[in-house]
Amino acid sequence: MARRIVIVGPAHPLRGGGMATFNERLAQAFQENGDEVEIVTFSLQYPSFLFPGKSQYSDEPAPEGLQIKVLINSINPLSWLKTGNYIRRQKPDIVIFRYWLPFMGPALGTIARIIRRNNYSRVLAITDNVVPHEKRPGDVPFTKYFLGACHGFITMSRSVQQDLQRFEPDKPNLYLAHPLYDNFGTIESKTEACAALGLDPNYSYLLFFGFIRAYKGLDLLLQAMADPRIKALKNLKLIVAGEFYEEASHYYKLIEELQLQQQLILHTDFIPNAEVRHYFCAADLVVQPYKHATQSGVTQVAYHFNKPMVVTDVGGLAELVPDGKVGYVVAPQPQTIANAILNFYSSGRAAQLEQHIREYKQRFSWGTFTEAVYKLAEQCR
Repeated sequence: MARRIVIVGPAHPLRGGGMATFNERLAQAFQENGDEVEIVTFSLQYPSFLFPGKSQYSDEPAPEGLQIKVLINSINPLSWLKTGNYIRRQKPDIVIFRYWLPFMGPALGTIARIIRRNNYSRVLAITDNVVPHEKRPGDVPFTKYFLGACHGFITMSRSVQQDLQRFEPDKPNLYLAHPLYDNFGTIESKTEACAALGLDPNYSYLLFFGFIRAYKGLDLLLQAMADPRIKALKNLKLIVAGEFYEEASHYYKLIEELQLQQQLILHTDFIPNAEVRHYFCAADLVVQPYKHATQSGVTQVAYHFNKPMVVTDVGGLAELVPDGKVGYVVAPQPQTIANAILNFYSSGRAAQLEQHIREYKQRFSWGTFTEAVYKLAEQCR
């Protein structure tokens, strides 16, 4: 049965990072099932004083075959009313909101309440975060306002599911593993990837990928790179690929203090989707040294490119990375991160880990995700 589905959240022309990529790939998955899908996104996502990056907008071409409507201004209530009424009148079977930040609670909560006036659409939310990484005044009432407008919820980590149940213990909620990011192109050889990035393929490379924020623990990884045992590996370098979403001076000061200049390759501009595969294919090992987390799309990009990982045992990261099978799960400390890196290069287990990845990643299908969404929507009727 074909359905009409609206996804509300970041998408082109925004640089939404993982969320925009996820929403666009989810829309494609629903379309592959025969559904009619539209993404409703933001004309303004953040006021400039709240946006930590260089630009909110992408200069990449729009994804082909997707219907994206730019409507929501996060700080203009008139746009909330316009958006809510636009979706309400369409009477979609399912509306899926992305919720990741309490700041969005008033806008998205108002839109959801207007949609529900049609007494038909099932309003679901994929809650990336319920308790935010960085706390601000108003977090709790804004989150309650939004969650109260929804029929049911999807979380992609058990820790977020637990947070959610403290707010909405009686509404249906479902844990679903983050599907595989398979939309960044095909796997290429390390030689090809290094050529694209201007790197020497004779070096070994670690990869830290994604927006740089305090909770992602880049400072822990830099301290691990200063471990004398790591420094002794003269042919090992760390690629830091991603835009600073906070003040960069702290990191540059740490790099200087630890004398890491020769061990690092800093590509700290926004990484376009078309270039993502070069970074993962050039790397031997992907490191996610988060201090706290919910889930991370970086894991699912690494799976697509068959790359072993080091992740810290925080939030939902360890749920998707079986320790010793596809990578390493360690405490969020420089020494434990260094120990895992050293074990990877000394154990000769790279090929074994990659084989386990090829087998394990088969469970992260978009078809499984969409079928679960359909069932949740039915449960909410």
